[in-house]
Amino acid sequence: MSASSTWLLFVAIGLGTFLLRFLFIYLFGKIEMPDQLRRALRFVPAAALAALVFPALTHPAGHLDLSLHNFRLLAGLGGALVAWKTRNVLLTILVGMALLWIFEMAFGI
Repeated sequence: MSASSTWLLFVAIGLGTFLLRFLFIYLFGKIEMPDQLRRALRFVPAAALAALVFPALTHPAGHLDLSLHNFRLLAGLGGALVAWKTRNVLLTILVGMALLWIFEMAFGI
């Protein structure tokens, strides 16, 4: 594939992505959404984040690992506990990262 074809592909994909998002935002402002759909859309960001984070915690080496040797899962559980108790995002991230660092330094290879 030539350089100009590659750039044309990048531009086309970028425009397509922009148009899809823009149209959804534009139509969301113009069309009256049913209350049930509006309530359901509140959970989309949390579901998307969980879909990204959960596999990284439970499948760190490409296979299911729920053992005590899975430091990412342990740090994630610690972070989840902090999030549940404090509802502070920054503290949750800091505690999760600190736990992962401690586990890696103390018990890692």
